[in-house]
Amino acid sequence: MLIFGHRFVPSEPFYHITNVEDVLRTPPSSTIYFSFDEDNLDIVAHANANFVNMALSVKDVTQLMFASALNAKYIIVEREICATAQEIAQNYLFDAKILVTIQDDEEIEEMASLGVDGVVYPNAIIKITS
Repeated sequence: MLIFGHRFVPSEPFYHITNVEDVLRTPPSSTIYFSFDEDNLDIVAHANANFVNMALSVKDVTQLMFASALNAKYIIVEREICATAQEIAQNYLFDAKILVTIQDDEEIEEMASLGVDGVVYPNAIIKITS
């Protein structure tokens, strides 16, 4: 299981951005984080053209499928669909890893029992401000 943002496990941060200009404010070789939305397709295009890793937050299975097709490295799903998302990712052999945001260590066991690829603590996400 991948664990992002826990004090025991060194991990890369995700840089929460809201526009293409924010990408320029992130360190080289970083992973940008944003919500999948039609309004953010310019960010997706920029990331793919410049080989920038993306962590896309999705709300449903349709968005999950788009995130995979758009080359997301990580797909962050809602807890309610994490088991379904993981099953779909395995069935379709996604390159992306399925992640769920958690708050407490006790949640790791639940996510592990569901077979989720990884978890993200809130402090793994660094907000980039314009």
